Amino acid sequence: MADRLEFQERAKNILKAELKRRGLSYRQLAETLSARGVPESERNIANKISRGAFTAAFFLECLDAAGVKTIALGE
Repeated sequence: MADRLEFQERAKNILKAELKRRGLSYRQLAETLSARGVPESERNIANKISRGAFTAAFFLECLDAAGVKTIALGE
């Protein structure tokens, strides 16, 4: 069974991959989130994603802001 750090790494990798697929930078994500009433700076987003320790709400807000409709959690 995966431990907490493995799940954090998976969440981080999923989020980074979805942003890359859509060609979105952390700056663009920050702007989109801020326009939606979720004030996040580019630096704060970079730090959260780098650590991989963010809330499920942040994860879903980012995916929604990026226009992600579905994600694959495994093979």
